[in-house]
Amino acid sequence: MQNYLLTTLDDGSQVITEPLPSVRSVAIGFWIGAGSRDEDESRAGLSHFLEHLLFKGSRSYSALEIAETFDGLGGELNAATARDYTVVYARVLDEHLETALDVMSDMVFAPALADLDSEREVVLEEIAMVEDTPQELIHDQIARAVFGEHPLGRPVIGRADVISSVSRRTIGAYHRARYTADNVVVAAAGSIDHTRLVGLVERMAEKRGEPATRRPAARPPFVAPPPPSLLFQRKDTEQYHVCVGAPGIARSDLRRFTASVLDSILGGSASSRLFQEIREKRGLAYSVYTFASQYADTGQIGVYVGTREENLAACMEILAGEIEVMISKGPRDGELLRAKENLKGRIMLSMESTSNRMSRLGKSVITDSELLSLDRILAEIEGVDRDGVAQLAGVLLSPERLSLAAIGPSEERFLTAAERISPGLVSARAA
Repeated sequence: MQNYLLTTLDDGSQVITEPLPSVRSVAIGFWIGAGSRDEDESRAGLSHFLEHLLFKGSRSYSALEIAETFDGLGGELNAATARDYTVVYARVLDEHLETALDVMSDMVFAPALADLDSEREVVLEEIAMVEDTPQELIHDQIARAVFGEHPLGRPVIGRADVISSVSRRTIGAYHRARYTADNVVVAAAGSIDHTRLVGLVERMAEKRGEPATRRPAARPPFVAPPPPSLLFQRKDTEQYHVCVGAPGIARSDLRRFTASVLDSILGGSASSRLFQEIREKRGLAYSVYTFASQYADTGQIGVYVGTREENLAACMEILAGEIEVMISKGPRDGELLRAKENLKGRIMLSMESTSNRMSRLGKSVITDSELLSLDRILAEIEGVDRDGVAQLAGVLLSPERLSLAAIGPSEERFLTAAERISPGLVSARAA
């Protein structure tokens, strides 16, 4: 049973809460409609850099005071940047809500944008760390292979050449354009009174004394996916890190429940086909899994495997074979039931966390997605059938839709192995 309340304030900001009387904590988040897909090529990484700078001080609090305040509350404070939003979130005791809200509001709406050069170096180190971690870097590569030059194809973390040269003026202009009241959602779950929170948020807005609303610029729409592509980055690694991917399901598409079941059966759990066939039965890889992302107008689906050179061809053969069987025959006996129960169990267990409940509320509102009740979600999962899974597998994972990305020592060896997945892409690459 969910009981959430949503209020739109005069300045355009929205407040959504889910009271949970049985707890003493409050999870609260400021969800901002500013992500990497809102950047042009010359500002790649600005959303992520700005997220870092929110912690470097604000109009009323220094960076040290922000840290000391939350340490003194025994609370947690963090932030994250995605392709379609940025979130600053915290968890505190209910008695400390007003203090936490005051600090977070100042961070979000009035950052000092201080210590620019020192934090610039931190982000550059983070980019370098990803470059040195091929199992992370490969996910940026497959996004570029799937989405091409669209902003969804760029790394959220940004590019070193942009971060090393971007000015405070440019960052400030981006903040003013995207961090507007009508582009912010305040979400909270736990020991919270909705009316009180609305009053506190209104009081913070009055204290800022800002003009009403300044609608942010429209996002570049994702009209149609580019043709599939193949990307290879040579690195002297012990393993080949490979991703196979394609455009997926949008956040509003009801087929997303079928896609979640497909993901679980193919590679999203310990009993999944790829995990069992590649790791457990043959010992060909330590890490193999499927993954999926959903955005307002599209999504991404993919498979990752990291394996040594002598096992690469066998892994690609198994991957291609399991996709073919899923398309032609659908789930095997017991797989469908197990996957549905797995999903339902994970969702219900996650709802024991106030932070997860808050995130569900905030993400739904900031991305303009329908907020379904838990009963409706469980019913949609239960309604997934074998034919639906097979049909969606055929739509999403047909060979002509698949892009490939790999990191490893020899492109030639990878192309030979990848021919089983997409002979057309391999032939085009070799031509």
